[in-house]
Amino acid sequence: MATMKDISRLAGVSLSTVSHVINNSRFVSEEIRERVEKVVRELNYTPSLVARSLKVKETNTLGMLVTASRNPFFAEVVQHVERYCERHNYHLILVNTNGDPQMLAKHLDHLLRKQVDGLLLMCAEPQDLDDPQLANIPLPKVIIDWWQQPLNADKIHENSELGGYLATKTLLNAGYQEIAIITGELSKPLAVNRLAGYKRAFAEQNLPLRAEWIVESRFDYQGGLAAATQLLALPHRPQAIFAMSDTIAIGAYQAIWRAGLRIPQDIAVIGYDNIEIAEFLSPPLSTIHQPKARLAKNAVERLIQRIREPNTPVQTIQLEPTLVVRESFLPKFSKI
Repeated sequence: MATMKDISRLAGVSLSTVSHVINNSRFVSEEIRERVEKVVRELNYTPSLVARSLKVKETNTLGMLVTASRNPFFAEVVQHVERYCERHNYHLILVNTNGDPQMLAKHLDHLLRKQVDGLLLMCAEPQDLDDPQLANIPLPKVIIDWWQQPLNADKIHENSELGGYLATKTLLNAGYQEIAIITGELSKPLAVNRLAGYKRAFAEQNLPLRAEWIVESRFDYQGGLAAATQLLALPHRPQAIFAMSDTIAIGAYQAIWRAGLRIPQDIAVIGYDNIEIAEFLSPPLSTIHQPKARLAKNAVERLIQRIREPNTPVQTIQLEPTLVVRESFLPKFSKI
């Protein structure tokens, strides 16, 4: 495998000059740049991301890598991350994969060229992320919510099992017993945990689960629309729907409207995340509030601590969700 020393020897320039050309870190004359780049092409040289990540000083810059999602939850978390970076006098560089796993290496390369001091990682939906480069980069890393690849990194997430339990228990306490659930992808641990919370609430009241009322979908509007349409077409439709995200709930709202039904008179809905638009729906959506600001605050502060104290044990910090009651279900439900 070719090295920068090989390029230096064949191009007849110093090792530092090769580094400046590859990293675009200092002016190099066009003649020398072309000579170095010609050797790079001939040797099919690929710069080592790991080597690039080794720094001699901090830059007070954090990188944040987010996989693309239409779920506003992630955009709201990023806004809070930016705010807390600014409070701690850190600059944030945000990149996302645009749903393309092949962009991962490109964006990592971009962040490492900028000599970020640490990485914040947030994965939206399951994707084909099998590239080991990220795991091999010796930079401090903190995962917000979830990351698909196993990494030796600190993690900040919410108690998703409790959130699923709270949503279901709230509907049960309001008098609903026939409650369907629309899940996100069950390859995502938080979806599995929220489903476990749903099942726990039913078990506490010795109520049977109906398999046709447990529908796996996606954490997006179309997923909610398709799954709710499926539920409403059943011979015995449920009294209420627990949607595992507010985006799923919004899709369910559309399906219910298309079916000529009313929320909450004909069917109740409770969501998850408490995104900003939830309170502006008609009717306003009851939902489980994910502590987005606290997720961001803990992630930024934990990453800064990890940068300053790199040898401390890896930590997992779990935050507690809360219930936000609005008008999408009827207290002490009775058909009207």
